[in-house]
Amino acid sequence: MARIIGNLDANDDFTHPLGEESNFNESMYFNFFDPKKSTGGFVRLGNRANEGRAEMTLCLFLPDGRVLFNFKRAQIDNNDAFDAGGMLFEVIEPSEILRTVYEGQAIELTNARELADPTSAFRESPRKKISLDLEHVACGPMYGSSHSKAEEKRDAAQQFGKAHYEQHMSIRGRIEIDEEVIEIEGLGLRDHSWGPRHWQAIHGYEWLTINLGPDFSAMVSVIRRDPESQKSAGVVIRNGEFQLIKDVTIETEYEENGLYHKNLKVDIELEDGSDLQIHGEVENFIPLRNRRDHLQTHIGEGMTRWTCEDRVGYGLSEYLKQVDADPRSPDQT
Repeated sequence: MARIIGNLDANDDFTHPLGEESNFNESMYFNFFDPKKSTGGFVRLGNRANEGRAEMTLCLFLPDGRVLFNFKRAQIDNNDAFDAGGMLFEVIEPSEILRTVYEGQAIELTNARELADPTSAFRESPRKKISLDLEHVACGPMYGSSHSKAEEKRDAAQQFGKAHYEQHMSIRGRIEIDEEVIEIEGLGLRDHSWGPRHWQAIHGYEWLTINLGPDFSAMVSVIRRDPESQKSAGVVIRNGEFQLIKDVTIETEYEENGLYHKNLKVDIELEDGSDLQIHGEVENFIPLRNRRDHLQTHIGEGMTRWTCEDRVGYGLSEYLKQVDADPRSPDQT
């Protein structure tokens, strides 16, 4: 069994009792990148059983710049499994081995920024048949918390997930796009959270998942509950040694619209007093959004090439920001 850090249990890999909160969400997320093929992506299922639906997301970054994407609100009436919208997550061995499967379609975007207008993108884009079957095997500890006292003190509408953990993984499997089969072998990160959640409950965050090899990985997060507060956290795992991040500074270069990130400089101070500097270059980018009560959340997803010292690797840089929404527009993702 993989090493577990925090007040967690291996059985936390399974779903948890459904809370009474209307916005109770239990979600699993996996990203994966094959550096030799410049191919990667992420899959997510978020169960909102009290709302009668699950949020299913599929995103695949291809080496020629295309992005394959699908989002679906699939009907569910319980929180017994992660199985909705053609996507299935299986726990093969808790804390150690999981499997992700998807059978369905995705829209094909030659310019993924077109998803800034999802209605038009889904209406006008061609569709591809997708079959995905990946095995995710632990290459680092499972770290996090099964409950947050700070979150539990907040009203459910202001919570963002009172339980959350992450784990770096190695990945092997295949993705089939129409008749083309791509064998995947690489690295990634998974996370699992449960509890009340609204995407509009916080002001913003930067979340960086970094894999520089099976023996060198990192996760960095900077979370702002409001414009005046900021909490930096994360881990670095190197040669089996796990260290918490004491402080981090992220310098970001944006595209002309000032919203889509494209280059990052990450200065990390570790708990032992040592420093790391990691540079990120976004090689492919897709803008996602979530709307509720005419509030709009931008979630920018960047397939990112990371460099640190003499290492080069891949991962995801995810930026969440609250932005102004057109009050005439319907709520959607």
